[in-house]
Formats: sequence, structure tokens, C-alpha cells
Amino acid sequence: MHFKTEKSYVSADIRLETVIFAGIMRCGLFSYIGCAAMLLLGYLPVWADGGKTELLDMSPVAILLSENGAIPEEKVTISPDDTYTGAAPLEFRFVWRDEDSGGESDETVNLRYEWNFSRDAAFNDIFLTRFDAETIYSFQESGMFYVRLIITDVETEETNISGTFMIRITESELKVPNAFSPNGDGVNDVFRVKHKSLVRFNAYIFNRWGQELYRWGLQNIDAGWDGTAHGKNVPEGVYFIVVEAEGADGVNYKIKSDINILR
Repeated sequence: MHFKTEKSYVSADIRLETVIFAGIMRCGLFSYIGCAAMLLLGYLPVWADGGKTELLDMSPVAILLSENGAIPEEKVTISPDDTYTGAAPLEFRFVWRDEDSGGESDETVNLRYEWNFSRDAAFNDIFLTRFDAETIYSFQESGMFYVRLIITDVETEETNISGTFMIRITESELKVPNAFSPNGDGVNDVFRVKHKSLVRFNAYIFNRWGQELYRWGLQNIDAGWDGTAHGKNVPEGVYFIVVEAEGADGVNYKIKSDINILR
């Protein structure tokens, strides 16, 4: 570098490292060291994607509990931005953090949880909000439903919004057979209706004299009728069934039909 005086130039060899060091000292040596240490230890947020920060760690999942009145034989989970199509009643357990992700799934004190349930993807039609780390909901109507989780750090007010769980409930269906053969051969031994997306169901069996022999409802809809009454096999012949049901799509069913028992 060169310094100009009133009468002459004075040449001096000043190293670049010296200038940087002087600048650090002027800005505050301790501040510089402190920031470097915080970055190394991971205490400062890392900026990416145009300045967005991810301060809240969450990995929400939805765990299937039951569908169409039956409990799944294997564990079924869906993640945000997944779509699940099923029959009502469809029950899911929504958890703020996947228990299999390696993190603690228990509720954290300094976080506020908000689950939104909506009928539109933009969440302009939120019909239910729950403030729990995990929640259980049973979908009883046909159509598309959208679920998301909002987590807020109550100390910093930092907020994270999950992707959207998309749940599609199919239209209802109810078909009643007209015969079965309860003879113990393992084939068609139990009278069962074929159903999908029913939210109400009651069935009644009568003999030819109008006496009620058996009834069952939605909770045990797949149990059906084994062809017995009061613990004894009923004889072969024609019996009568009355079914009253309602679908998740609002369709009402009122079915009266014959049942033929063949032994």
C-alpha cells in the first residue's frame, strides 16, 4: 500500500490478514467468535429456500383404526400429501410425530397443536378444529376430506404447517342375499349382507308367523346370522328379513326380503 504525504509517497507492506484482523477487532471480536460458535453448535437457524426456516421438527402421520366396521389386520399409516380411499365409518388416529421416526411422540409443553378438518383443499370450509398433539376422528360421510396440522412455538411464535392428508369416503352400498346353507361344511354357513360406507344398520329375522328370531346391528354387521334361534338350529324353509340402514352419502335403505335356508 502507498500513503501520500505533503511532499512524497511512503511505501509500506501491510498484509491482507492484518487488515482483516483489524476489521474483526473493530466490529467486535467477541461477537464474531460467539456467532461462529453458535453456528458450529447448531443454535442458529439455517436459511435456505429463499430465507425460509424450519425451526419445528414434526412428522405427522395418520394411523388407520377401523374401516367399514372392521379393524385392519396389518398396520396402515398415511403421510401428509397422501390420499386414502375407504368406506365409512372410517376412523383414523392423527399423531403429530411418527412414533417410528425415532423422535419422541409425546406432547411438548412449549408447542401449540392445531388440527384442521376441512371439506375443501384450501381450508376455507373448516368444520372441526382440535388442539391436541394427537386426535381420533371417524369419517361418517361420503366425499373428500382434508386434514392438516399447525404447530406453533409459544415462545418464539414460529409456526409450521404440515402437508395435507386427503381422505376420500366412497358412496354407500347394501346388498342382501336370499339364501344360505348353515350345514357346517364351511361354505356359505353364515348369512351376511354385502355393505360399504354405512353409518346406520339394523337387521331383523322373522319366521313365517311373524315372530322375531334374531337381530343384529352396525357394530357386529359382519357377524351375520348363523341360522339359529334361542341356541337351536331353525328348520329348513323360508324366513323373512327386514333391513333398515343409512349410507354415508345420505342414502336410506329399507329392504324386505325372503331368506331360504338349505341344510
